[in-house]
Amino acid sequence: MSDGMKLDVRLPIGGMFALIGAIITVYGLFSDPAIYERSLGINVNFWWGLVLFAFGAFMLIMAWRGAKKRP
Repeated sequence: MSDGMKLDVRLPIGGMFALIGAIITVYGLFSDPAIYERSLGINVNFWWGLVLFAFGAFMLIMAWRGAKKRP
């Protein structure tokens, strides 16, 4: 690999997960509670959206830390 290739795969993956997580979390906040009857009243969109967002944020932080360590 040449020195010109400085693609950190954590950056696009983190951005994608953070964006999708934010969208699902907002949908879970504003959706009708009646659709969660089958999941025992647990707002699965909200909670899994938070999980996806947290994972995306973690990946973005790791990409940022990795970029700081590069010469």
